[in-house]
Amino acid sequence: MTFELTPEQRRLRADVIAFARRELGRDAAGTDREARFPARDWRRCAEYGVLGWPVPTAYGGAGLDPLSTIVALEALGYGCRDNGLVFAVNNHLWGCVSYLLLHGDEEQKRRFLPPLCAGTLIGAHALTEPEAGSDVLGMATTAKRDGDGWRLTGAKCFVSNGPVADVFVTLARTGGEGRAPDRLSAFLVTADLPGVDRRRELPKMGLRSTPMGVVEFDDVPVPAGNLLGREGAGYALFTSAIEWERSFMFASQVGAMERLLDGAVRHANSRRQFGRTLGSFQAVSHPIADMKIRLELARLLLYRIGALKAQGRHALLEATIAKIFISESLVQTAMAAMQIHGARGYTADDGIERELRDALAGPVYAGSNAVQRGILAELLGVRDALTGGGPR
Repeated sequence: MTFELTPEQRRLRADVIAFARRELGRDAAGTDREARFPARDWRRCAEYGVLGWPVPTAYGGAGLDPLSTIVALEALGYGCRDNGLVFAVNNHLWGCVSYLLLHGDEEQKRRFLPPLCAGTLIGAHALTEPEAGSDVLGMATTAKRDGDGWRLTGAKCFVSNGPVADVFVTLARTGGEGRAPDRLSAFLVTADLPGVDRRRELPKMGLRSTPMGVVEFDDVPVPAGNLLGREGAGYALFTSAIEWERSFMFASQVGAMERLLDGAVRHANSRRQFGRTLGSFQAVSHPIADMKIRLELARLLLYRIGALKAQGRHALLEATIAKIFISESLVQTAMAAMQIHGARGYTADDGIERELRDALAGPVYAGSNAVQRGILAELLGVRDALTGGGPR
């Protein structure tokens, strides 16, 4: 199996890189320093079509196939130096838009997708809770029947895009009998509903231009038409959408890895020490070689997933591997870039220390890598690898 890009995909990649370099991340250092959401760049992304890349044209999107979407996101990560902006885009696409694409009914798609593609609505995934963490089945947020609709009560934390989001994909307990996975439902909760409180923003180490916060739901009246899928299908919706999030979201990280590699090669060839270029020292050239190895392996993983999804096939195992490998590879590559640049890499002027701070979040978000390894072991047939044999 080969993953040679088509002429159209090569043009797409070149065009996205040119757009990102021209229009995005001009003040990446400033948005990081001030923890400021880059609203101007968000609008540029919307105008260019980024916010609707995987969405069919009938709903206002670009209609890109899965592999082309990966290529475009990789190019965005390569061309844009504001990793926080790119992360906000990915949360919008894979934490909200993808749920509508996969599970929304026709009315929901026509109501929400065009403004999400146009950037007039910002999407977020309100999932994690203070006491549940990665344990989706342990969440405490409830949705109780109220006539034809629901009353939603609970708190979600670490919500990326939360302080600026207009639409939250939210999972909540809807009760009933049967297994725990059958007692969760998914809802589209809009920020204008009474009782929705985007309570506070959380300061963080990296990805600082993506606002993150706590969102509380105080007896929020959610209309019946905002239920995603059927009642009790929330966990099934989550597991199907997470394949896309845990792979497609990390396409941009592959682009960032290539950008860091290119910068390291330029520095190794131009900087001289002891009368020689830095690249002539194996202590510099070997880490650069490792950066390239990680990049190519990460790209192969991603493109395989793109091909599988284009065929309508499941890719949970492949997405889990990709999430672990790419997120940890970017941390290793950013660390190597900082060390290759020496003192320049450690200071804020060149932005490499920011790249490292941004990279450190990857093994944590979209399901921590410790949890991902348990999932992978279970997929390989190791019983109770995720739960340790404890109750679920």
